[in-house]
Amino acid sequence: MKNRLSILVAIFCCLTTHAQEDLSLDYYLPQNVTYNPNIPTPKEVIGHEVGEWHVTHDKLSFYMQTLAKSTNRFTLEDRGTTFEGRPLLLLTVTAPENHSNLENIRKEHLALTNGQTGASTIENMPIVVYQGFSIHGNEPSGSNAALAYAYYLAAAQGPEIDAILKNTIILLDPSFNPDGLQRFAYWANIHKSQNLNPDGNEREYHEVWPGGRTNHYWFDMNRDWLPVQLPESRARIASFHKWMPNILTDHHEMGTNSTFFFQPGEPTRVHPLTPKINQELTKEIGTYHAKALDKIGSLYYSEENYDDYYYGKGSTFPDVNGSIGILFEQGSSRGHIQESENGVLTFPFTIRNQFTTALSTVAAANGMRTKILNYQKKYYQDLAQEATKEKSNAYIFGDEKDAAKAWHLAEILERQQIKFHELKEDAKINGKSYKKGSAYVVPLNQKNPRLIHAMFEMRTTFTDSLFYDVSAWTFPLAFNLDYEKVTSLNNAGNAVTALEPIAGKVSGQSNYAYLFSWNNYYAPKALNQITQQGLRAKVAKSPFTVEGNNYDYGTIMIPVQGQNMDSKELFAFLQTVAKESMLDITAVGTGSTVGIDLGSNDFDPIKKQKVALLVGNGVRSYDAGEIWHLFDTRYQMKITKIDTDYFNRVDLSSYTDLIIPSGYGSNILDKNGAEKIKEWVKDGGTVIGYRNVAQWFNKNGFLDLEMLKDTTLKAKNIPFDKRSDFYGAQVTGGAIFEANLDLTHPIGYGYKNDKISLFRNTNIYLKPEKNSFDNPIQYTTNPLQSGYISEENEALIKGSVPFKVKGLGRGKVILFTDNTNFRAFWYGTNKLMMNAIFFGPSM
Repeated sequence: MKNRLSILVAIFCCLTTHAQEDLSLDYYLPQNVTYNPNIPTPKEVIGHEVGEWHVTHDKLSFYMQTLAKSTNRFTLEDRGTTFEGRPLLLLTVTAPENHSNLENIRKEHLALTNGQTGASTIENMPIVVYQGFSIHGNEPSGSNAALAYAYYLAAAQGPEIDAILKNTIILLDPSFNPDGLQRFAYWANIHKSQNLNPDGNEREYHEVWPGGRTNHYWFDMNRDWLPVQLPESRARIASFHKWMPNILTDHHEMGTNSTFFFQPGEPTRVHPLTPKINQELTKEIGTYHAKALDKIGSLYYSEENYDDYYYGKGSTFPDVNGSIGILFEQGSSRGHIQESENGVLTFPFTIRNQFTTALSTVAAANGMRTKILNYQKKYYQDLAQEATKEKSNAYIFGDEKDAAKAWHLAEILERQQIKFHELKEDAKINGKSYKKGSAYVVPLNQKNPRLIHAMFEMRTTFTDSLFYDVSAWTFPLAFNLDYEKVTSLNNAGNAVTALEPIAGKVSGQSNYAYLFSWNNYYAPKALNQITQQGLRAKVAKSPFTVEGNNYDYGTIMIPVQGQNMDSKELFAFLQTVAKESMLDITAVGTGSTVGIDLGSNDFDPIKKQKVALLVGNGVRSYDAGEIWHLFDTRYQMKITKIDTDYFNRVDLSSYTDLIIPSGYGSNILDKNGAEKIKEWVKDGGTVIGYRNVAQWFNKNGFLDLEMLKDTTLKAKNIPFDKRSDFYGAQVTGGAIFEANLDLTHPIGYGYKNDKISLFRNTNIYLKPEKNSFDNPIQYTTNPLQSGYISEENEALIKGSVPFKVKGLGRGKVILFTDNTNFRAFWYGTNKLMMNAIFFGPSM
């Protein structure tokens, strides 16, 4: 029986391979349609049939540019570039007569969101559909389907396509992630055999680290729709707000043994700010997908696995903006052909499903056009009523000692087209001080108060204990800012119409010393510029007052004498530093102070830093990428990425710090690697580990950690088919917790408040040290601020510690159990890592 099955599989593989060799565009296209012969097919332009090879982004872009020149149905917009310089293209597809009136159509459509358009107008108004593909680069069937889909939209002829184009504005984004798509296409293509091999052990289906899922800095860009920190995200969010589409689709892939998913997802896991009718419309749209997939015989499912909770995803972000987000997930071939539980899965088959649902989306949009347009109109009418009820309410946020962090949160609001105001004058609210120039006021009486609440609220009660992504993302907490909801707009000054950069400056030239506060977000950037220039700098381990100004722990002092620049050159250099780092540097003429004098031994010298980052197999690429991005793009600090594959051959002696991001399992490096790091630390190095590096440190004798565990968890009255939900409820997928912070400890330098909000997505709980001063960061007795945690884990986290530091020889071992750099928007804890880098020897 086994031999007969093997023969049948072999025959099927041969037939499948042969069928792929004979692949034509007809495999994807509806056959009851005629096509304009003057429109070039993908093969005529890029040299291969859709699905024969994985399309590289350069070929995809070239084909879209060619189509735009070949038809009056398309216009092409280049919205900028990725980190690697690839274009972020958007095609606007509609009837030629609509193109001639496109700006008026856009303005009339936007009027829906302002309650200005009547029902009679809606009857004749086009619906707007934003269709985006392959935000994860190694989920390529979407972008490859975009080739065939764009051809169809350009070349199809007849009354049906004419009606669709007349009634629809299609915003076609062929590649949400150009850098990742290019990286994966290269991998899949260089491993393609002439005789396609479906064996899952074939190297083609096992990408090398970090894989093509992410963008250049290894970010999952489908988590950045709300924070908008990456260039690709900024382009698509600008397009979203420019058009306010009615439907936005997001074409993904999932595991090879899966079939095809379309939304709605799990009914109990929808964010409460999303109206119920949104999910009802999503389900109705789903009937179009089901009918189309039935027609081609493809298996599918809905209302399982995925959810609509975190508003930072492409399929959920539209839901809080009066649109309907649709997630598609296709079982992935991860290459050209692969065995699966559902038979041999070919790349063309995955493309056809994506193409088919791209068409069914447009069919649904046309079939439900007036219903969906009226939904968008009513959504904003309801919001207008909500806003009126909030007419005197607002959120105020800021940091009196750090204008930069508040500025960056305001920058996100500006990108999301949320209106905000300057602070009219310094204010004190509920014991918190807000300073003009370092704080902003966000009125709730504006177009979309739900979006503001989604960004600012703290939520700790839920209808479900399982989450596909994080359960909390409260932005003021992420930025470590003071904030309040207030019931008066008395503190609101001028509306900010264009956010201007913060101007840093030097107060004057000194022949003695310069000082700057460590509170500013970009202080590490300034200090790095100074030390890399070979200048001497010191950090204050105690507060002091000089020439009428008060200075906190962590103040940086640059003496004028004994430097490699004369006083005039130093002044000019520091002016550049102040401007580029958006901070103020104060010139002082004396070392005599109230408190420690500037020549005190309570000023520690700062080393010129040379930092290494462990990357490669065993390391979580997301965590490593966040650190690389922080150093490279925010602080302009060089960081050397050392791969685990050759780590044992590297001489570490020139490095001051080694960062080990969270990894997979407890074997990030072998015993030789562990001993190598240990000897380097004993010679004066600082090793900084994150999250589950705790187990690796423990196992290899870097730290002696006592981990807190729940030993009482037992399933009671849980049926077999709910066992995964039982364990899933114990996952802390992403929530925010409050900790006490010792401002006198070097890890707390630069922070204003003795409380800090930490993002946590692990269940690693550490017992505190016996001496209180050895616990500079410690969770409070009621730490949950926003998000979900199980009762069992909530009991463990209370009073536990997320930070450890220990001397080892002449060096330091530092551990963070939490992610201080989460998704590039957790500005509030970035400085903890910088404190470990610059002040590790002082701990």
